[in-house]
Amino acid sequence: MRFLTISLFLISVILFFSVNISPEVLPYAGLMPLLIPLVIGLNLLFLVVLIMAKRKLLIVPLIALILGWKFVVVTFQWNSPLDADKKLEVLSYNVHLFNYAAKGTEVNTHRENVFRWIREHPAEVKCLQEMYQDYTTPTHNAIKRLSEEGKINYSYHVISGDEKRKSVGIGIFSKFPIINEGKIFDNKVNNGVIFVDIKVDKDTLRIYNGHLESMSIDAAGLANVEGIRENYRETLKRLKKGINSRAAQVNILNEHIQNSPHPVIIMGDFNDVPFSYTYFTFRKILDNAFEKGGKGFGFTFNRVLVFLRIDHIFNDMDLEVIQFKTHKEVDYSDHFPISASYTWSSPFKSSSIDDID
Repeated sequence: MRFLTISLFLISVILFFSVNISPEVLPYAGLMPLLIPLVIGLNLLFLVVLIMAKRKLLIVPLIALILGWKFVVVTFQWNSPLDADKKLEVLSYNVHLFNYAAKGTEVNTHRENVFRWIREHPAEVKCLQEMYQDYTTPTHNAIKRLSEEGKINYSYHVISGDEKRKSVGIGIFSKFPIINEGKIFDNKVNNGVIFVDIKVDKDTLRIYNGHLESMSIDAAGLANVEGIRENYRETLKRLKKGINSRAAQVNILNEHIQNSPHPVIIMGDFNDVPFSYTYFTFRKILDNAFEKGGKGFGFTFNRVLVFLRIDHIFNDMDLEVIQFKTHKEVDYSDHFPISASYTWSSPFKSSSIDDID
């Protein structure tokens, strides 16, 4: 028992530390954190057994659980909304191309519901990923429909397709004036990051909309034991490739955020779970809206792997989260939308990012 307990403790410490190691430096480091929920569960089991056996050795799994508590915090929360006046609400939604690949009358109704829900949501800033834009068909002209024919400010970046006809990209729609915009990167397939600077009364905020490298997992192929047995090698290969690509993207984006002249909010489809290099890289310099204002597990993936939270909103520490929501009732895409509302002291005291160095 002593050997097993000490071994589990050492493995736990290594896994807990692995979220700080870039997969670019150590290729398989990105896969190691995926075992964190397992070792936390085992440490909890060992603690219960050792308590019942009245063994002093119980201090070892107890220390492991204390060290790993931050991974519980990023996974589950039970916050109540703050009683504060809202200054800004943001929305992030991977719309899955508005499901244009599907056919039929029911799909058309479904698609209209997506547009209606996005337009009617009260968020002043809305970030969309996997946004299908078709300038040639009025009903498919997402920019025109979501900007209410130009009444809402917007920024759209083409990732693939024809920028004058049909394309797939990422968009930011804002009821506040956009005074600056730019692109951080794209990979000409499906992923990229853009930003806008918006003027909220006398304050300026930088909003990032990101769609990081996809995991490319065949979720349907993992729906049963037989599927897992047949596909686990290919799944691990794709996981490793996606994790390594995201690490490079995260490092580029992290540097850009730290050089921002304004407080930031970054949101989107990160394609990474909370116990990952991606998540903890941003968590070192920013607050996570789910942790500050969320409730429950906040899972955002709307397919077989329903236990994944891969859509996130991070914000500058000068911003106070009033509430965070995962909109489970909106099941039009393979992701659920997420939103966060904020308040802050105006003018901003300082940029917490600028103070890091």
